Formats: sequence, structure tokens, C-alpha cells
Amino acid sequence: MATTPDTWGTIHAERRALLADVEELTPGQWATPSLCAGRTVQDTLAHMAATARMTLPGFFVKLAKAGFRFEDMTAREIAELTAGTPADTLAAFRGQLDSVSHPPGPVDSWLGETVVHAEDIRRPLGLAREYPVAALTRLADFYRGSNLLIGGKRRVEGLALRATDTDWSAGSGPEVRGPMLALLLAVTGRKVAHAELEGEGLPLLASRS
Repeated sequence: MATTPDTWGTIHAERRALLADVEELTPGQWATPSLCAGRTVQDTLAHMAATARMTLPGFFVKLAKAGFRFEDMTAREIAELTAGTPADTLAAFRGQLDSVSHPPGPVDSWLGETVVHAEDIRRPLGLAREYPVAALTRLADFYRGSNLLIGGKRRVEGLALRATDTDWSAGSGPEVRGPMLALLLAVTGRKVAHAELEGEGLPLLASRS
């Protein structure tokens, strides 16, 4: 799929859907560990807000201030947006719902940021969402072709992936099959999705996550 205004429309719609899901969280829910290692639900939403407000020049300035250590820069951004209450973090995210600002990278990165991190938040809270199938298949194709940050290409190399709830398949080798959302999460290293998958290639995929 080419980059179109609809891509940003999907991102904006998914941000709004996530906002609706987290607006009434309790303090305990905000402190729930997300699927992102070492980050709570509040931390992950803060990261999403920080990414959505980032400009290209701002990215390089902040990266330089962090000694060109990406993880340090990310941690600083999260700390800034979680210094107050969860309501403050929520307000920061709400302020970026229609933003098209972003760090360097293709638009699929920011679509993925929105969908995958939304699942990082929703799944530990027992929340479910039906995402647009076109977005899920687009992201699976994107992540399985790239090792940048996520390592999806390395993770699924030599495996055949097949969705059981839509017409999508990719790769060759031992098969891993299951729902499209679970396949996407597995490609991006979320082990929790393995319980929804099956096939002779699953043990190899699991060993790489």
C-alpha cells in the first residue's frame, strides 16, 4: 500500500480508539506492566505521546542531548510525560490525536507504533479491539521485511506465515498460522501472541523472540 492521507487517518482513528479505552483507568490499571519490558501502561502511553509530538529537527537535538543513545532519549521523554499524574499523561496523549509529526522513518513505522503499542496497553488490561485488516496486513509485511529496531525480518526468516482469519500469507518454510493480529504481534516480538498460533514453525519463532 502506498502512503496516502488514509494512512494518517487510520493512525488518528486508532489513537482515538485507544484514548476511549484508557480514559477511565484506575490508578492500579495505569501501573499495570505493559507488554513493553520495563514499562507500565502509563509509560507506554507516554511514549506514544512523545513520539507523536516529535519533530524531525527535535529528534536529532534530543538524541544529541542523550549522547546519541536512543534508549536514553526515549527514557527521558517517558520520564517527562509521566512526572505528573496519569491524567497529565492522558492529556499529553489527547493533545496529539491529530498530529502528523514524527521522528525520521517511514509512515508505516508510526502506523505500527500506534497499533502495536495499543496492544501493548490493551492486552494486559484485558481489552480487545478489532483493527482494520488492511492495516494489520500492511504492518506484517512491513515488519517482516525490516530488522530496524524491531528485528522482525530476523525473527521470521525461513518461516511461512499464514493468517487464518483473512487472505494473507508470506514467506516460505515451516508454517506458523493464526489470527492476523497475533501474527503481527509475534513478528514484532510479543511472546504473548504465541498462545494463539500453531504450526511446525512456532517453536523456531518462539526461540527467536
